[in-house]
Amino acid sequence: QVQLVESGGGLVQTGGSLRLSCAASGRFIGVDAMGWFRQAPGKEREFVGAINRSGTSTYYSDSVKGRFTISRDNAKNTVFLQMNSLKPEDTAVYYCATRFAVDDIYYSRQNEYSYWGQGTQVTVSS
Repeated sequence: QVQLVESGGGLVQTGGSLRLSCAASGRFIGVDAMGWFRQAPGKEREFVGAINRSGTSTYYSDSVKGRFTISRDNAKNTVFLQMNSLKPEDTAVYYCATRFAVDDIYYSRQNEYSYWGQGTQVTVSS
């Protein structure tokens, strides 16, 4: 059974940083593209960023570009989301997702992902 477990969320002040982790079990993510998404209260879940299976390419939404960085450690079966210069509008539940990737590319659409974590809450106070 594939499980993705996010951790690292919490409460931080505006301008602060957090590092989220997404640890996978039941599946070797080295063959997977992975993504991060978030859902703010009252809003639909949205794309944050994605990384290809080798970790050589990343892609971000305009709202986080330049502030967030995705990385991965396939040996540890874990993907990370480093979040800097956090803003109150970054407050949301953050989810990681994974899917098998035949080609070494990233994916940005939710329906392209097969497995999802339960999410971790990030709250940025003003």
